[in-house]
Amino acid sequence: MHSILKTSLAALVAAGVTASSAAAQDLSGELNIISDMSNPAPRAVMEGLAADFDALHPDLEVNLTIVDREAWKTQIRNALGANPPDVVNWYAANRMRPYVDAGLFADISDLWAEPEFEALASTKGAMTLDDAQWGVPYTYYQWGVYYRKDIFDQYGLTEPSNWEEELANCQTLLDNGVKCYTIGTKFLWTAGGWFDYINSRTNGYDFHIALARGEVEWTDDRVRQTFANWRQLIDMGAFIDDHQTYSWQEALPFMVNGEAASYLMGNFAVAAMRDGGLTDDQLDFYQFPVINADVDFAEDAPTDTFHIASGAQNMDAAKEFLRFVTSAEVQTAINGGDALGQLPVNANASIDDDKFLAQGFDMLSNNAGGGIMQFFDRDFDAEMASVGMEGLQEFMVFPDNLDDILARLEETRQRIYQ
Repeated sequence: MHSILKTSLAALVAAGVTASSAAAQDLSGELNIISDMSNPAPRAVMEGLAADFDALHPDLEVNLTIVDREAWKTQIRNALGANPPDVVNWYAANRMRPYVDAGLFADISDLWAEPEFEALASTKGAMTLDDAQWGVPYTYYQWGVYYRKDIFDQYGLTEPSNWEEELANCQTLLDNGVKCYTIGTKFLWTAGGWFDYINSRTNGYDFHIALARGEVEWTDDRVRQTFANWRQLIDMGAFIDDHQTYSWQEALPFMVNGEAASYLMGNFAVAAMRDGGLTDDQLDFYQFPVINADVDFAEDAPTDTFHIASGAQNMDAAKEFLRFVTSAEVQTAINGGDALGQLPVNANASIDDDKFLAQGFDMLSNNAGGGIMQFFDRDFDAEMASVGMEGLQEFMVFPDNLDDILARLEETRQRIYQ
């Protein structure tokens, strides 16, 4: 194994990364970790984390097993059963529930009660089920509205802070022959992003998560209000035509060519926009605007996580590893452009000199409102998400079908959750 941490081990020790308790200095035995960070860059990060933590604790033997990311989705339950490892990778929010309900993840609320974990406050909701915390985040990335600043400047537009300003900007663009948004819904999930934002801005984070957990009927008037707000944009002609025939990448040229002014998307799209020829002077980013000022809204920020198995053999070492991986210094190191290239979850960490990362870090650390959503296909049950996203895409193409769509989604909800 080789270290990928930019901060030296000596500096980490000096900073107190592993000095959270006297017991932490006396870790011994084995720490067994199974990770799904199998792609080249994440694998290097994981190998570096294991090697550095091992070096910091001479009497502890860290054993790392890396498995294929897709294969892990079917292997994790068996792995957490007989003879489980101490620490595993997984995902936040509703994706944790099967393993929480089965008693396979350990309750680590005691860690979250430590003062150092206050720097992770924006992600606490995503790690909470049944009023307890079941893991820690180690990386995430922001979603929001990426837009052509040069086009906005051309028509005298400014970043909107509320729905009325968003609609007014959109109308100005349409009056000048420019679509407000590009989008490709061929593979459905991008429509899920639009629902996440409009629903959380209309009804709040808690309502959105209650809907995701099957606790709210899809025919509820509050859900209908979300679709009514969304339909304002659809009826205006805000989205590019025939978006159901495009993947998210195939929808990029509309923005690159100036036929559309913005894209609601994750930060991973920035590289593709730059590759398409857009400069950072042409591109900018804003937080999805407020619709209902009386609710705590939320941000989509898909979060990757570490968890301790309930049957862990070395609980002390496992908890210390979670303290280590979430510390500001380690978060700075592993989320840099040469490593994961995403955002640190610790608000005291530093980020690379990239304006979009800077805006996303500020938004998620300081302005995430009610909490962090994990995206439609992670927050909702897998079958509900599949049927739901089909309905969302259908609504964007045939909004008059709403009653039939909601009836179908409600029938699915009742079958899955009741």
